[in-house]
Amino acid sequence: MAAVTGAMLVVAAAPGRAPDADPAEGTLAGPQREAAVTLLVGRVLDEGGGSGDGPCAVRMFRPGLCSGWQEQRVRATARGVGSMVKEPALGGTARAALTARTQELPTDSGGPLQIALADQGRLTDVTVRDGHGRHLAGELAPHSERWLNSEPLRAGETYTVQVGALDADGTAVGVTMAFRTAPPSGGGRLTVEFGPEPGTYGAGEIVTASLSRPVPADDLPARARLERALQVTSEPHVEGAWHWVDESTLHFRPRTYWPAHTVVRVRSGLDGVEVGDEDYGGPSDAVQFTIADRIEAVTDSATHRMTVRRNGRVIRTIPVTTGKEGFRTRSGIKVVLRKEPKVRMRGDTVGIKPGTSEFYDLPVSYATRVTWSGEYIHAAPWSVEAQGEENVSHGCTGMSTEDAAWFFETVREGDIVEVVNSGGAKMAPFDNGFGDWNVDWRTWLAGSALAAVDGSPEESPAAPVASRLHPTT
Repeated sequence: MAAVTGAMLVVAAAPGRAPDADPAEGTLAGPQREAAVTLLVGRVLDEGGGSGDGPCAVRMFRPGLCSGWQEQRVRATARGVGSMVKEPALGGTARAALTARTQELPTDSGGPLQIALADQGRLTDVTVRDGHGRHLAGELAPHSERWLNSEPLRAGETYTVQVGALDADGTAVGVTMAFRTAPPSGGGRLTVEFGPEPGTYGAGEIVTASLSRPVPADDLPARARLERALQVTSEPHVEGAWHWVDESTLHFRPRTYWPAHTVVRVRSGLDGVEVGDEDYGGPSDAVQFTIADRIEAVTDSATHRMTVRRNGRVIRTIPVTTGKEGFRTRSGIKVVLRKEPKVRMRGDTVGIKPGTSEFYDLPVSYATRVTWSGEYIHAAPWSVEAQGEENVSHGCTGMSTEDAAWFFETVREGDIVEVVNSGGAKMAPFDNGFGDWNVDWRTWLAGSALAAVDGSPEESPAAPVASRLHPTT
C-alpha cells in the first residue's frame, strides 16, 4: 500500500511485488518494458491552493470550487489488474494511513472527481463505490480517455475507486485507490417526499418531489446538483426530465406518456450530498409504482362524444354534454386525480350565487375528478336528452348513469382525459391538477436547471448519454 503525490489518495498494489519495484531485468533481450499507463486523478481538496477551474466550470458543481483543484499521477500496471477482481482490503495499516491522511486534506464533496489518461491507451472500466457498496454514477468521454462523475459525492464518505485500462499495446492494466470526503459542516438537512404513493396508475401519472426547504431559482448550481441526485428509473427505459414548478416542488414526466406496464422507481441520492453553502441532503424514502394499461378518454365538445381507448383500441364511445356558453369546459390534457362515488355539487363553490338562475345544489354519483377546482366526469341523469346533442353543463362532462358507472370502474388515477373543441380556457400546467402534458417538450426541458447548466434543451441530460460506466444501483 502506498500513498501517491498528495495527502489523501491511497493506492492498493497487487500482491506479490512492491508498487515501486523495477521492471524485470537480466533477460537476453535486455530490460523489458512494464505494461502501464499513467492516470491523472483530479479532485477538489477541502483545503488547497491549486489553479484551474475547467471541470468545475463545465459541470457547474458549484462556482469557484476548483480553486482547490489538484491532479495526482497514479500508475496503473498489469499487476494492478488483479485488484479489479475483488474488493480491495483496505484494513490495518492501510486503513490507519488513509484515515490519518484524510483528516489533513479531505476531498470536497461539492467538487468533481475526474480520472483521465496521461499516456496513450483507453479506459475500459471505472467503478466507484462508497463505504456502503453503492455505486457512484459517471460518464466516459467518447474516446475513452476521461471519466467524470455524473452523480455528486457524499460528504463524510470513504470511496474505493477501481480503474481498468488498456495501454498503447492493448495490454490490460489496473489500479485501486481510496479517498475520503470532508464531513458535513453546519447547516440544515434537505429531504424530499416523492409522489405518487406506491400502487398502480395510468399512463399520464406525474412524479412529484416536494422539498423540505426551498432552493432559490437564482441558485442554478444547487438546483442542478439536486436534480442529479433525484433519480427516476423505469423498465422499459423512457426519456424524461425534472421541471421546477416552484422553489420547493419538482415534477418529472417522460417525453410522451408512460408505456403500459412500466415499472417506475424513484429515489433520492441526496443523503450527505452538498446542495448549497453548508446545506446538505438528508435521507428520504424511495417510491416504486406501476403503470397499467394505457387508457385515454378524448371528449370532442363539438360532436358531444367521448371516445375511450385502451392501449390504442377504441373500447367505448359515450354521448356527453360539456360546458355551455359562459361555463366552457377547460380544453387540453388532464389526468384523473381521484374517484369519488358520491359528491354534493353546489354552484357557490364555483362562484355562482344562491338564488340566481344558474345556481345548483345536486347529489352526484360516479364522479371522476380531473381538476382540484371541481371539474368532474360524472353521472348527469337530468341532462340525458342533451347528451350527444348540445352542451348544457356548468363545465363538467356529464353522461348517463350507466356510462358514468362504466367509466368510473374503467379508469384509475393517472389516466389521460383530453377535451378538444370546447372553446374553454387552456388547462393550466400546475396549479389545478396535473396539466403537465400541455407543456411542449422543449419548454419542459427549459424548466430543468440541468438544461441551463449543461447547455441548450437539445443537449439536456434527458437526452441519451453516449457512454456511461457503472450507473448508480
